[in-house]
Amino acid sequence: MSEIFANIPEIKYEGPGSKNPLSFRYYNADEVIMGKKMRDHLNFAMAWWHNLGANGVDMFGRGTADKSFGAEEGTMAHAKAKVDAGVEFMKKVGIDYYCFHDVDLVPEASDIKETNKRLDDLTDYLLEKTKGTNIKCLWGTANMFGNPRFMNGAGSTNSADVYCFAAAQVKKALDMTVKLGGRGYVFWGGREGYETLLNTDVKFEQENIAQLMKMAVEYGRSIGFNGTFFIEPKPKEPMKHQYDFDAATAIGFLRQYGLDKDFKMNIEANHATLAGHSFQHELRISAMNGMLGSVDANTGDMLLGWDTDEFPYNIYDTTWAMYEILKAGGLDGGLNFDSKNRRPSNTYEDMFYAFILGMDSFALGLRRAAAIIEDGRIDNFIKERYASFNEGIGKKIREGNTSLAELAALADQMGAPASPGSGRQEYLQSIVNDVLFH
Repeated sequence: MSEIFANIPEIKYEGPGSKNPLSFRYYNADEVIMGKKMRDHLNFAMAWWHNLGANGVDMFGRGTADKSFGAEEGTMAHAKAKVDAGVEFMKKVGIDYYCFHDVDLVPEASDIKETNKRLDDLTDYLLEKTKGTNIKCLWGTANMFGNPRFMNGAGSTNSADVYCFAAAQVKKALDMTVKLGGRGYVFWGGREGYETLLNTDVKFEQENIAQLMKMAVEYGRSIGFNGTFFIEPKPKEPMKHQYDFDAATAIGFLRQYGLDKDFKMNIEANHATLAGHSFQHELRISAMNGMLGSVDANTGDMLLGWDTDEFPYNIYDTTWAMYEILKAGGLDGGLNFDSKNRRPSNTYEDMFYAFILGMDSFALGLRRAAAIIEDGRIDNFIKERYASFNEGIGKKIREGNTSLAELAALADQMGAPASPGSGRQEYLQSIVNDVLFH
């Protein structure tokens, strides 16, 4: 079979001084950072839906990129051509993982039994094409938002029949995830929410979502899935109010329904900012609750109010993301580029330029995050800022060995507290710049 990307060489690390656009400046896969190879810190993954499917179509115009890969779109021949293209792409760019929705892989039939037959055929082909390579599945999921039957949600639907179809898709997607060796399974509630409370029983819908997740865990464990289940928070789009608004909301939901032992967060950068948070905030909230699992690596445009899924390029963002990930001890999952080329970036070369940008941005972020940690000034400042809780009454507060009455009596004796001290935000920001650009 002839190469699909015949004019693109294997992408190599050439260092910061390279002017070769088809090379890495910062991502050196086998270089050791803080005791671990870069490739193992980052576990980069390709989003099947964007890289092999997104052709630049938007609500205002038709697609601009040819993603047919030499086959008629909407056919099984095209589904297999995407496998050929994906495997070749991953080999050339040097990443080991991919992520998928069920209907990313094959065209959905009108009968679910036929769709499942197509999925069996395609996953057999995918396993054959990846045999002898390092390419494997990071996580799988089911698309329960695109088909019209999910207009009112999947787990949150008002129709028991539709709920059955959602369960069937989850079951099949779990089967495929296990078959393909996936490390995780994601629930993204694309339409799990509501437009108006006039026709919505929120408690009813959330209970049904939780029940679907419980059944997924039971079934997954019964077929040998030992990986992590993830929730991917998103505040809006396409629904006005989505139940997995942000990490804190999703974690509260998991704990309420007893799902927190099996689930962690799959944090997407663009979703964090849509929720009014920073990417770092969502990672920190997940990590401090022991639920930082995986990351959808992209960025949004702060001048636009929707999910633009751009490739990450802001080194401050990637540095602070990797800072949180390093502090948390790493990820159960990896960094999936849930990112798509901009509409005018419509050539095969642009696909590679985009991944080089994203991989180099996170590799540089990893390098700088490690340098900030090793520098120690920020950690030492934070430790010193809370030093009053290391002894005396502060220590008793932390250990739960005091009372409101005792604390009030001490306040009466003091008359007024000493100054809590400067937060020195600008000084700390200058340290960050010093480490980033020294």
